Amino acid sequence: MAKKMASQGTPATAALAAAGVPFVLHPYTHDPSAASYGVEAAEALGVDPARVFKTLMVEVEGKLAVGIVPVSGNLDLKSVAAALGSKKAAMADPKAAERRTGYVLGGISPLGQRQPSPTVLDESALSFDTILVSGGRRGLDIELAPRDLLRLTKAVTAPIGATKG
Repeated sequence: MAKKMASQGTPATAALAAAGVPFVLHPYTHDPSAASYGVEAAEALGVDPARVFKTLMVEVEGKLAVGIVPVSGNLDLKSVAAALGSKKAAMADPKAAERRTGYVLGGISPLGQRQPSPTVLDESALSFDTILVSGGRRGLDIELAPRDLLRLTKAVTAPIGATKG
């Protein structure tokens, strides 16, 4: 698998290959006018949006952290703060998120970030054998076991997803 991805290589795929974690690349044609990168990925790949997870950077007590939630919902800021031992969180400044991770918005992967941050994965991920997360650029998702994602990102799980509505 690792041999075929030379042109798809990102820090995220490099981290997975270095760790010996099995994964599947899911490239798709990114539409710059798409309203939601995650929903676009789910639709382009024909995957249930509950199995496609978006990586969101938040600020908790002046420090950046990562919340990973299904694209079918939103991040509950109070819940992610509580999972990290705090009372409140806010969405991170987009430029700060890009600087910290080394990725562009819409392509931020929870894996292979320039500077790792405390990470919380929505507990719904554990109900699937595999989930999809950004591969480190727009138009590339990575499918892997949620337990591998937890181990590599040193994440905790918590109910941090909120239903859209």
